[in-house]
Amino acid sequence: MMEWLQLLLPAWIMGTLLVFLTAPLGCLMLWRRMSFFADTMAHGTLLGVAIAGALSLPLWTGVTLLALLLVGVLWVLHDPRLPNDALLALCSATLLCSGLLFIQHIPSLRPELLSYLFGDLLTISWSDLPMFAGVITVALLILYRHWKAQIQIAIDPDIAISEGINTKLQRLIFMLLLAMFTVLALRAVGSLLMGALLVIPALTARLLAHSPRQMVIWAFIIAQLGVTAGLWSSAGLNTSTGLTIVLTMAVLFAAIFTVQKFKKLS
Repeated sequence: MMEWLQLLLPAWIMGTLLVFLTAPLGCLMLWRRMSFFADTMAHGTLLGVAIAGALSLPLWTGVTLLALLLVGVLWVLHDPRLPNDALLALCSATLLCSGLLFIQHIPSLRPELLSYLFGDLLTISWSDLPMFAGVITVALLILYRHWKAQIQIAIDPDIAISEGINTKLQRLIFMLLLAMFTVLALRAVGSLLMGALLVIPALTARLLAHSPRQMVIWAFIIAQLGVTAGLWSSAGLNTSTGLTIVLTMAVLFAAIFTVQKFKKLS
């Protein structure tokens, strides 16, 4: 039993800390209709991993540099003539294919490919937690400082501009926070599942909430349940941690949606 706790407890604490960032960012992403952006950032992490491997840099360095570079590229490519979702789809596919191509040509990274794609939360150790906690705390402080402005922009950008809010700056802050999240979440759920970790709890919370605050609280609860049940289930069933966490959240969404549909029919 003690061996299980030594293995699972650091992973569960990391997942719990990550949920503090997942819930508000996921809700903002839904309100601002930027779900594709999370997938684009997530797929870009693979190329960051490949760059770090090729240059013999720490993994988090390559992923962070790529995330910041991607924010800059998307900032430059922003153009009223180009549909935002189509532009993100282009970047997402390009980054995913580039990352996979590079990793295939770096022998030292190929054995770890599945963990980069689907995550391995169980590799988190006690020594990793202080750094993760510090980064998440900084991200939450920044988000708290700009929360009101982010909400106003999500409700109506034109009104936000008329009230003196710098929408371009707020957009940049939001993208940087999502970039920070992708760096943290790579170990937890991998590059292919980060979007789901943000979207599913927020989407489920939307079925239950009647205000923005309630939606964030419900998203936190759903994400926490998904991480806790998914982590312990993966250990008992010997399945991939990231996959099990996301599927657990999907089951929670399906259950709540089904119950609400039956209530409406009755």
